[in-house]
Amino acid sequence: MHHGSEWTVEEDALAFLTDAGLVGRLTMSQQGRWPKENTQEQLKHKLGESIWWLTVLAERMNIDIDEATEKFLTKTEKLIED
Repeated sequence: MHHGSEWTVEEDALAFLTDAGLVGRLTMSQQGRWPKENTQEQLKHKLGESIWWLTVLAERMNIDIDEATEKFLTKTEKLIED
């Protein structure tokens, strides 16, 4: 909640994108390409939070995240095999 009301789906999506950007920056730090301290713990947290955001977004948009993931993996595996 922010501003006294529940966030919209769009606001949740933007929050996810912000965290995804932080995952990128923390990955750069972990790989020695960006100076930042305590990277490993922050990266673990942001990776977990990103997965959580995707779960929240799927739920709010009436998408079964397990089904969507399975469908993606099946399609991708088929493309790789061909």
